[in-house]
Amino acid sequence: MIDTVFDAESGALTADDLDPLIDLEAEISRVRREKNAVILAHYYQDPDIQDIADFVGDSLDLSRKAAETDADIIAFCGVKFMAEGAKILNPGKTVVLPDREAGCSLEDSCQPDDFKAFRDAHPDHTAITYINCSAEVKALSDIIVTSSNAAAIIDQIPKDQPILFAPDKHLGAFLRRKTGRDMTLWPGTCIVHEQFNERELVKLATRHPDAKITAHPECPESILRHADHIGSTRSILEFVTTENASEFIVATEQHLMHQMQKAAPDRTFIAAPGADGGCDCANCPFMALNSLEKLYLAMVNEAPRIEIPEDLRTGALAPLQRMLDMSPLKPPARNAA
Repeated sequence: MIDTVFDAESGALTADDLDPLIDLEAEISRVRREKNAVILAHYYQDPDIQDIADFVGDSLDLSRKAAETDADIIAFCGVKFMAEGAKILNPGKTVVLPDREAGCSLEDSCQPDDFKAFRDAHPDHTAITYINCSAEVKALSDIIVTSSNAAAIIDQIPKDQPILFAPDKHLGAFLRRKTGRDMTLWPGTCIVHEQFNERELVKLATRHPDAKITAHPECPESILRHADHIGSTRSILEFVTTENASEFIVATEQHLMHQMQKAAPDRTFIAAPGADGGCDCANCPFMALNSLEKLYLAMVNEAPRIEIPEDLRTGALAPLQRMLDMSPLKPPARNAA
């Protein structure tokens, strides 16, 4: 396994060096201007990061924006596989990740050697792989997908062609039901979406009988069967801001609700519960590792920096480019702040 994130160079600015009264937002804006940097943030980032970002979106939005940017530095506020994707698409640009430990349970569940064995055991299958995976697994795949475009891409594959889908088994099962395709699934799951509890969701919905339930397809089928809408983060955001309802129960990472509240402040958004009836399960611990302070240090130090060997990068680029070429066109989400 190749570690693509390197530490800051010796002598770099550290958190201990910062003036406790520093205006981080102003300093980040200054460094962004001086270094011609762009800040990309996923919907699952903390609100303060979302609000300072140039663009906020889901994985597909951000992949497109990374491919199009003319910035010299890409500061990717998300997790490692997202920043790797930006580097794969922009080998000549500096890509930094605020916290090098910002990983993903789905990526962890699908190691390259195991995935290669999975592919070797099904040589006649097309490997369609969710973007939540390492650069090494991308390079072993035929086409990369996101939850936004997976169904549309699968529909472009010949009907008699069997498919391998990795690493999220819940998303894969949802797509199998939706498309009716023959798909063999990898058994990975997202630690956030796996924890939503059906019994507690039903109890919550009983207390809010007029609320619409919306869920990400990484949730288990036991959650999805109660949903009025199932979709990607962007799709969920569009649903709750356009649907004729005033209250919504949201079964995905809770930081998406920041954009919901900005777009529709007159509506009520309730996080779907875990087994104990609370909503702490809806907070991704990997996304939470990033902070404004770490973003500032990453931009100043230009580290932790994503570096990918060229042979691996070109191998991962082909299936990622196929995704972009096969995806329905949709403009990326620009930060409204």
